Amino acid sequence: PCAGVTAWNALFKHGGLAENDFVLLEGTGGVSIFGLQFSVAAGARPIITSSRDEKLVRARELGAYGTVNYRTNAAWHDEVRAITGGAGVTHVLEVGGRETLPRAMRALGYGAHIAIIGGLSGFAANMPLGSFVGRGTSVTGIYVGSREDFVAMNAFITEHRLRPVID
Repeated sequence: PCAGVTAWNALFKHGGLAENDFVLLEGTGGVSIFGLQFSVAAGARPIITSSRDEKLVRARELGAYGTVNYRTNAAWHDEVRAITGGAGVTHVLEVGGRETLPRAMRALGYGAHIAIIGGLSGFAANMPLGSFVGRGTSVTGIYVGSREDFVAMNAFITEHRLRPVID
């Protein structure tokens, strides 16, 4: 439930997810998979990364609009941007930290939202604030959510008949 509420808050409560928005999901962990399911159900266009092609195939089966293998493509941010037709993503569920944030920022569109959720590769001491300001980017730190958020998420899950992915 924690991964789900975290993704829910990042996309809906803080991000204002809307139909046709491009969403960048880093990796195929719990937060990203819930983010994928929520994005698809809301009519958004999720793009997900993984180091394993078989996980990207599964993500496509779950409705991913685009997939990128970050291990075989060091410039994965360029491929993400290309998938958006050059517009850039509207939302990022940032779980990687120091290693992924600079690339995710290069995949951003104007007025995008980055939800800082985790730091699997650690956190940087410096954040290039000019990159955020120049693109009208908003950044939110996400740490799970409230009971009300959990109830709202469950109502969405019920309405869209989502089934959590367990693997």
